Amino acid sequence: MKQPQTIPFLAALLLALTVGTAAANGFRLADQDAAATARGEAFVATADNASAVYYNPAGITQLTNTTVRSGIYGINLQPGFRPPEGQPNSGNTYGIAKNYAAVPQFFATHTLKAIPVSFGVGLYAPYGGAISWPDDTRFRSVAKRSSLTYLRFSPVVAVKLTDTLSLGAGVSVDYARMLLKQGILKGVNPPNNFTFHGDGFSVGYNAGLLWQPIEKLSFGATMRGANDFTFSGNTDFVEEGAFPPGSRSAKMALTFPLTTTFGISYRPTPKWNIEADADFTDWSSVGKTTIYQNPAPPSGIQQNIPVTLNWRASWMYSLGVTRYFDNGWHVSAGYVFDQNSVPDAYYSPLAADLDRHFISIGTGFTGKRYSLDIAYQFGYGPPHTVTGSTPSSTPGQFAGQTADGTYEFISHAIFVTCGLRF
Repeated sequence: MKQPQTIPFLAALLLALTVGTAAANGFRLADQDAAATARGEAFVATADNASAVYYNPAGITQLTNTTVRSGIYGINLQPGFRPPEGQPNSGNTYGIAKNYAAVPQFFATHTLKAIPVSFGVGLYAPYGGAISWPDDTRFRSVAKRSSLTYLRFSPVVAVKLTDTLSLGAGVSVDYARMLLKQGILKGVNPPNNFTFHGDGFSVGYNAGLLWQPIEKLSFGATMRGANDFTFSGNTDFVEEGAFPPGSRSAKMALTFPLTTTFGISYRPTPKWNIEADADFTDWSSVGKTTIYQNPAPPSGIQQNIPVTLNWRASWMYSLGVTRYFDNGWHVSAGYVFDQNSVPDAYYSPLAADLDRHFISIGTGFTGKRYSLDIAYQFGYGPPHTVTGSTPSSTPGQFAGQTADGTYEFISHAIFVTCGLRF
């Protein structure tokens, strides 16, 4: 009886700082450790600290005794939107209401001494974000505001089958809370809005493999299963002059995607580690859904509102390098290319996804008991012009507005992670 109350409380506590549009790849948060981010997230074939619980659970067999690792990913996001040429305010560039976000993570591992088995646990946010556009963007009836708080509790176990091969697997218990808001009419007068908010739970799985056939080469792979959610909550609506403010019980189903990552690490000497990864996210799971309301809302608002997203699968390609020094210090650099997941046909300003490039650098120290990593990440999305889009839901269709226009993206992030070995 306590679990449904406890997990939302932990989500609110852990993610109290988390507000800001997702950094990349829909609303996925791929950055879960400063050492990995400094390498451009090219870490699945390295996975040599406690964050391997996320990056590749098989990697925790490389750790001894008990380790703890926790950090915070702070990011400044600057997405922009310009209306189409020839439209009113076409010379303006619009930004979001809040540009800063901070996302914490926690990982712990323990390796048994008598047998080659390791255990791990992670508490982190694999998805999340929030975005709020002003009312005069010319797409207020398509999208105004969204927020997603997502918490994953993930225990894993890994076995070292041979000196060169390890396998790991685990489950995840996920809690998510979502809010979606749009206008009903083009303008703000008379006051009008429609909002859906709800939360839900899901159970998933993950698995990983780490194989180092020779000292200089290591191969890694991991897969995280899709998570099916039914968000249960309410809709709130108002349109002065048409109907009084109201609320209805509501629910909406959404599937968060399967992801898989493959990587190869080349270590020409013990002082160098060069890795290349390919990361696949099956965003095609985010297709069509419906907001169901009960009882029926006032005339003028559909009882069951279809929502068409039709996102597409996408890839992230990353390359990272680390140089190790004899005194325990290391420096890293990395690059990521992240494909757009949101097609123009049903483009959503609440995701505002586009092709993005990320460049990162970082440094860190690993001692006998303590470790520290710091990374800086710069993100850039070249301008992406959307034309011929159709609103995902009926208010935008009836109001005659679309998400057409030019979107762009810049971000700056600082990541700090601390570790402790017992």
